[in-house]
Amino acid sequence: MSDVLSPQKTSAAAPPRVGFVSLGCPKALTDSELILTQLSAEGYQTSKTYEGADIVIVNTCGFIDDAVRESLDTIGEALAGNGKVIVTGCLGARTGEGGENLVRKMHPSVLAVTGPHATQEVMDAVHLNLPKPHDPFIDLMPNSFGEAGIKLTPRHYAYLKISEGCNHRCTFCIIPSMRGDLVSRPIGDVLKEARALFEGGVKELLVISQDTSAYGVDVKYRTGFYEGRPIRTRMLDLVQALGEIAEPYGAWVRLHYVYPYPSVDEVIPLMAQGLALPYLDVPFQHSHPDVLRRMKRPASGEKNLERIERWREACPELVVRSTFIAGFPGETEQEFQHLLDFVQEAGIDRAGCFAYSAIDGAVANEIPGMLPIEVREERRSRFMAVAEQVSADRLRRRVGATMQVLVDSAPALGRKGGVGRTYADAPEIDGVVRLLPPLKASKTLKVGEFTRASIVSTDGHDLVAQPI
Repeated sequence: MSDVLSPQKTSAAAPPRVGFVSLGCPKALTDSELILTQLSAEGYQTSKTYEGADIVIVNTCGFIDDAVRESLDTIGEALAGNGKVIVTGCLGARTGEGGENLVRKMHPSVLAVTGPHATQEVMDAVHLNLPKPHDPFIDLMPNSFGEAGIKLTPRHYAYLKISEGCNHRCTFCIIPSMRGDLVSRPIGDVLKEARALFEGGVKELLVISQDTSAYGVDVKYRTGFYEGRPIRTRMLDLVQALGEIAEPYGAWVRLHYVYPYPSVDEVIPLMAQGLALPYLDVPFQHSHPDVLRRMKRPASGEKNLERIERWREACPELVVRSTFIAGFPGETEQEFQHLLDFVQEAGIDRAGCFAYSAIDGAVANEIPGMLPIEVREERRSRFMAVAEQVSADRLRRRVGATMQVLVDSAPALGRKGGVGRTYADAPEIDGVVRLLPPLKASKTLKVGEFTRASIVSTDGHDLVAQPI
């Protein structure tokens, strides 16, 4: 049973217990955090096992076939282990042949099925099947971050979702059909949550959405308010404010899912000033203009190369990570070679790649020229070989540098070393820094705190460093 939360402190009244499984991406994780916050506020407790729970909630992923299978298998395990299961998340919004709900079709005995970002619908289903023991009060959430609620991440970093949905209609993606069009959160609410997280000890804030660059487009960048002062609902103003709030706490602000719009150019100087980490997670997906057109992606590969060059001129320390698709329908060998050349010329620091997967409901399935799975997988392997070499070459430039490292693990106060990350490493998706035992007996390492370290070597995608 993966990702099931361990129990909180119980009371003599033996409050009702809820098992919870959270699958999928960080955006799904923040949905889980909202639900758990509401559950905790109403007095529910969480169970470590299916058998020890009065009801089980499964937050699913429905993006690619492997995720669908994992979600359906997890629902089956929860039904077998408990019998009372509520399903939420992206898979809950998907339909099978004939328009029937896919979860209901495969597991008709589930109590309720909702789509993503449906906290109230989930709570309604919980209340119907397991009445709430209390009204919500903050003092029922001893492990929360106040207004920011409960987080499932380690206490020193947290995800901050700034919007839901997406206005793009990329042909390979069905997320808009599950999560809807862009809906930006009020900027005052976002900044209040950020402050609560920093006050609670968060040292790294990871800004997420489906399209971070588009923040505020849906509300025409209207003016909101934070602590009585006006502030526009747009990415530049948001990043500026987040950096200013983070500064007194010595905390990092990291941007994810940033589309390469011209407006991003305005944010790069903030990175050079230290208000945000010089790190951009940009989902390029491909480089060849014809493939990008078939994908219905913004910007061409040539424009992206020019843009990256300008970004690095303004902020030389900038690290760029991205994801790509190999073997998209109609992709020629020449177009694929264009992608390999792009990754090398652009110097993508961190790259992931998926072999194209035909997702039910995706427009790309109808594009002529679907490649055999063997060709798609072979191109993915070739891509990763090139990307990993580029990444390794760029990583070796760090050797000899002294860098700030956020400590993620430090057994015995780090006397035998530990594990951390630099500004170039997002948790769970990039490499890590393997910290050697400190040379001084008085030097200790503590999880959630920063240490300075001298980079002595590389190890694959990771750095090896000596704390100083």
